[in-house]
Amino acid sequence: MKKFLALLLAVLMALSASCFAEAAVDTVILKEADDKMLNTYSVIAVNPEAPFADADGNPVADVAVNTAGADALVQFLVSEAGLAIADAYGVEEYGEHLFYVLENAPVYAGEIAPATEETKVIRLSTTTSVNDSGLLGKLLPAFEEAYGYTVEVQSAGTGKAINAAKFGNADLILVHSKSQEEAFVEAGFGRVVEGFEAERVSFIYNYFVLCGPSADPAGAAAAETVLDAFKAIADGKFTFISRGDASGTHTKELSLWPEELGIAKEAESFVDYTDWYVSANTGMGACLVMAEEMDGYILTDKATFLTFVANGGIM
Repeated sequence: MKKFLALLLAVLMALSASCFAEAAVDTVILKEADDKMLNTYSVIAVNPEAPFADADGNPVADVAVNTAGADALVQFLVSEAGLAIADAYGVEEYGEHLFYVLENAPVYAGEIAPATEETKVIRLSTTTSVNDSGLLGKLLPAFEEAYGYTVEVQSAGTGKAINAAKFGNADLILVHSKSQEEAFVEAGFGRVVEGFEAERVSFIYNYFVLCGPSADPAGAAAAETVLDAFKAIADGKFTFISRGDASGTHTKELSLWPEELGIAKEAESFVDYTDWYVSANTGMGACLVMAEEMDGYILTDKATFLTFVANGGIM
């Protein structure tokens, strides 16, 4: 009898914990799969002959770039094996794809060089959106086990992730802001990897989603388009959490506000809106926590949001 009661108590506690976890996050998706919310990811290998400089613009000499390691990782990411991992991610955990393979993505079918003592460590600079989504937790172990490399990951907003490479602190970048990626290449920091036609290799995508409190005081979910939803948030002065960090997500968000507001990266552009517009200058996971705590609206990539919900609002 005691064993039965103990088992019953354990089941009740498990059910209670499950219900609590499900109710832990009030933030919900309000707008998604809008054409203006497409989120494309690209990988770019760093050019060892690039004009590296520090944050003050002073030239940085003797930068060692692991070109062989970067080549191997780029080639793996767009190999059949790498693309299959990215495409399948989320289906088992969340019942849906968190990333999709671009129809025109290149597929690398050549040899991938295994690591040597000199090329073993690869420095990858990427975004918090990629890192917080959990995708790298699937891709990198498979790559490291197959080819013997060790990938050191540093994550920040796209702008900061790109700057890390410009400072000479990365062998390749994985980011999601087309304009910033193209500027990086045009400035001489990108390199064409063997087997590809261009420096910038775009291969997967997902969608940004507009999220907010389930009560949705702005009526964003009922808005006809995402642009209308952003206008409703601004008109009602409802709390909005901005990445504020020159990331790909921040860049996309700025393009969705009504032009007459003039909201831009510079702090003076939203000085009159600080009663509702919060510029956090931090990563995606931390911003989601802020939005949850402040009953605010937020733009995020769907993969990171679903991971956030699955973790009970903890990142």
